[in-house]
Amino acid sequence: MSDLSDLNANDRRAEALNTIGWISYLLHLIVAVGAVIPGAQPGAVLLLVALVLDLVKKHDAEGTWQASHFSWRIRSVIWAGVLYVVTAPLWLLFLLPGWIAWGLISLWFLYRIIRGMVAMNQSRAVDA
Repeated sequence: MSDLSDLNANDRRAEALNTIGWISYLLHLIVAVGAVIPGAQPGAVLLLVALVLDLVKKHDAEGTWQASHFSWRIRSVIWAGVLYVVTAPLWLLFLLPGWIAWGLISLWFLYRIIRGMVAMNQSRAVDA
């Protein structure tokens, strides 16, 4: 009986985190779309707000299907940041390779956000 009550408590916690998850995904989506569309840069501030929100609330999601979404978003931002920094010298040396590299990173980031949103809409964990 205890397992059933634990499961129900985890489901209630996961649903309570749904709004926070959607806010975070929407902020990520705005940044991701802005990164892909030339001249539509909403700024890194939205991404930082979403990242801090995810870092603060990640602990609340432990033991629920939402935990994978928090980790997914945090890893997406960290990897995209690392890839942008590593490929930044391409902008200094050659404009076209830098543009191509950052365009591919932005498309990858957009894909990860959409994939996470689809999984969240189905109330399931993101497959890593």
